Amino acid sequence: MKYNKIFIIIFAVSVLLLPSLNSCKDSWLEPKPLSFYTPENTYVDVKGFEAALAACEKVMYDEYNGDGCAILTEMIQSDICVEGTTDKAGPQMDMDKSLLPDALLNHTNYTRVGWYWTNAYKAIKYANIIIARINDVTFSSDAEKNAILGQAYFHRAYWYYKLVHQFGNVPYLDWELTNPKTDFYTYDRWSILEHLKKDIEFANEWVKDNVDRGRVSKSACGTLLMKLCLCLGSYDQAIEIGKSIVSMHPLMTNRFTSNMTKAHTNLMHDLHSVEAKLNMSNTEGLMYIVAYPNMAGSIKSYLMRNTVPRLIGVTTPDGLTGVAYSKDVEPQYEINTLYGRGIGRARCTNYYQYTIWTDKEKGDMRGVYNRDSWKSPSDLYYNNPDLKKKGNKYYGTHLVKNPAMSVEDSIRSWYQWPHYKLLASDPIPEDDGWWGGEVPMYIYRSAEVYLLMGEAYYWKDQPAQAAEMLNVVRQRAGASPLTSSDVNIGAILDERARELYYEENRHSEITRIAFIYAKTGKTCEYFGRTYSLNNISGSGGAGSNIKQSGINFWYDWVTAKSNFYNKGVTHRWATYAISVHHILWPIPASAINANTNGVINQNIGYPGAENNLTPLIVPSEGTVIEK
Repeated sequence: MKYNKIFIIIFAVSVLLLPSLNSCKDSWLEPKPLSFYTPENTYVDVKGFEAALAACEKVMYDEYNGDGCAILTEMIQSDICVEGTTDKAGPQMDMDKSLLPDALLNHTNYTRVGWYWTNAYKAIKYANIIIARINDVTFSSDAEKNAILGQAYFHRAYWYYKLVHQFGNVPYLDWELTNPKTDFYTYDRWSILEHLKKDIEFANEWVKDNVDRGRVSKSACGTLLMKLCLCLGSYDQAIEIGKSIVSMHPLMTNRFTSNMTKAHTNLMHDLHSVEAKLNMSNTEGLMYIVAYPNMAGSIKSYLMRNTVPRLIGVTTPDGLTGVAYSKDVEPQYEINTLYGRGIGRARCTNYYQYTIWTDKEKGDMRGVYNRDSWKSPSDLYYNNPDLKKKGNKYYGTHLVKNPAMSVEDSIRSWYQWPHYKLLASDPIPEDDGWWGGEVPMYIYRSAEVYLLMGEAYYWKDQPAQAAEMLNVVRQRAGASPLTSSDVNIGAILDERARELYYEENRHSEITRIAFIYAKTGKTCEYFGRTYSLNNISGSGGAGSNIKQSGINFWYDWVTAKSNFYNKGVTHRWATYAISVHHILWPIPASAINANTNGVINQNIGYPGAENNLTPLIVPSEGTVIEK
């Protein structure tokens, strides 16, 4: 709330100044002291730095909120979801044809790949201002100074962690830019990761743990540090950090919100409710995006619109419109506030709907066997008042999949979804949209920390300890425990899918694992293959669109698990297709073309990669930008 107030104050002051700006007196032409908008006057104390930190947090918030928000791209370009907007050709269906450097890469109707590029560097810019000016301010103590600096390091590392797993080798900026710059060069992703690790070790030492919701905490720094440790092979360090985090932040194992009095709810509904994420007794949350329902000026999440099926596309067996979102719907058949008005943009794959829910998950509160937690169109009712007026026999009966349903509608309108995670009530729906109101969201939770520790043990070839970590999360959810013989990379990714849907950056996490396999040369027992960094994106060549197993783990895993890619699902607009080079996304051509005095490399497999130079190495000391 503190940061929101800063922006409100700045906005209010600017509005108050507007009348005087209209007076057009000669005195406005006279030299004046620098206004509070300038860096020299803003970044002079802790409050000024907090404004920059708030700007970083706003970018985090935007990733998960709004129609067609960026997190959907991370989900869709993975194993758990595909693009479900089947009324147009989209770049996230046939990525061979559409996911190209000069495509429309930042549009809510297509893809948000370009959003990550632009906004990551925006947040990095804000963080670098603090880092560059940290010695220009007098602090009450070194601890206060280092805590601010540590938060800035976190934000910079948070976005670079995404960039190196989304785009690979990228330009590295570690200082404030005060003048236009058109001579950027690409830096080696491994040297970037090494530098980030040092920064986050500092942050983990100095940032406090007991902070307001939405602020960077010590445990958030620790979680990011664990991921960096996994990338760089420091598995023991990751485990020790994880143990420290969970000792201070145990999982929530008892019901603790007002949902306790509601029928058809369970602990998972509690944990992912608005109330839980704002409840200070919640020990599990480590880093949050904060949102308050019905706060003026806030962005609606559109959570249900983006993820829930387009139920209005479900017709009766005799071909009539079966579902209505009208206020005239009878209460017992109501859909609006309970499930929202979805358009099926992020369509769940069979892997996420069915494959990962085995007999061991029969009692799992997170899974499809629990019909309070998961919903399917078949759980709902034909509710169109027009059907009742006509005396149609299907009115008030459960929805059924019409055999005549088109492929487009089948993709978009008929799949199951994790209701307990995607409910974002909108008390004041915009245009009766019921699309999903303001809702806080987790960035990191202790549950993920256990899964990261389990993965660290996996890389150390200690399956018994890995199973023990996974079982902490599984047993809380009601799933049967795993044994050491059950542990492989599939078990780890399955558990992440069960626990972290719409939380983790799924594409990036699978890519992270792919790079670890390629760097270490460890045999992937799941596929019986080893991988190499030398050709992780394939042999290259624009338009080659290689579809060959054994080149990188990301491609092997996604094509093995997504029924859309391994079956080549086709509708009238596109055939779902990916290639090995889609492990990394295209660098936007606009960024490369504007960099007239330098060279930003393009990723292998995309047009322009033939112009690449050897990536530079981030120096161990100093900065890459001249001060």
